[in-house]
Amino acid sequence: MNALLAEYLPIMVFLGIAIGITLVMLVASRLVAAQNPDPEKVSAYECGFEAFDDARSKFDVRFYLVAILFIIFDLEVAFLFPWAISLKDIGLYGFWSMMSFLGILTVGFIYEWKKGALEWE
Repeated sequence: MNALLAEYLPIMVFLGIAIGITLVMLVASRLVAAQNPDPEKVSAYECGFEAFDDARSKFDVRFYLVAILFIIFDLEVAFLFPWAISLKDIGLYGFWSMMSFLGILTVGFIYEWKKGALEWE
């Protein structure tokens, strides 16, 4: 049992150092940094609209459509480069597998196009 615990000792040391460094950084930033938030600093900037009370209220579906569009192109790029590099090794099966994948992505792109996600007001 001692041998098993000895194998975990480096992991525990690493975890202890990581937690220690994290705490030192948090305390140092709290002590050194100026803490004077103004309305501009605490305003919403990622979602595009101000925060509201009810999380169940409706908002524009175009946010979802843009997210789907990003996923379509992100997946395409992430899988297309390795496929192109190894195309001569994977043969005809790899070629047609990628063509079916690109076909599915094309169907998603056409759906986005028909829903008007590419036209922003």
